[in-house]
Amino acid sequence: MANVVVVGVDASPSARKAAEVALDLAGSLGASLHVVTAFEMENAETFGVGSDKVRISNADSSEIVAKSLGASRPGVDITHFAARGKPADSLIKEAIRLDARVIVVGNRRMRGIGRLLGSVANSVAHNAPCDVYIANTYED
Repeated sequence: MANVVVVGVDASPSARKAAEVALDLAGSLGASLHVVTAFEMENAETFGVGSDKVRISNADSSEIVAKSLGASRPGVDITHFAARGKPADSLIKEAIRLDARVIVVGNRRMRGIGRLLGSVANSVAHNAPCDVYIANTYED
């Protein structure tokens, strides 16, 4: 088993909290961190004027989070990957590909009606090829 921690992110604050937990866990384990964004359909917006334009896509979330985490914890090797597909399936595929030690997910949509409809954390926990750490990302 490789010494890799996989974390799933999107552009939400709760995903950022899960990524920070994953970074701490990777640091404690002496592992590398692999930040994954999954998207079923790419959404992009262009900002700026003239030749000073920048295009931001939901597929860029993993890169943005990975770079910002890298600045806060220089001792951990951080990689990123964007995958087309459902979030839980993409995390599991990356964990299998990397022979990951643990997958970190946030607990968003694990309360109330979201619990009945399903969540990424629930799907990953039931199908992961490795340990799963569900980070508390609620504010309350």
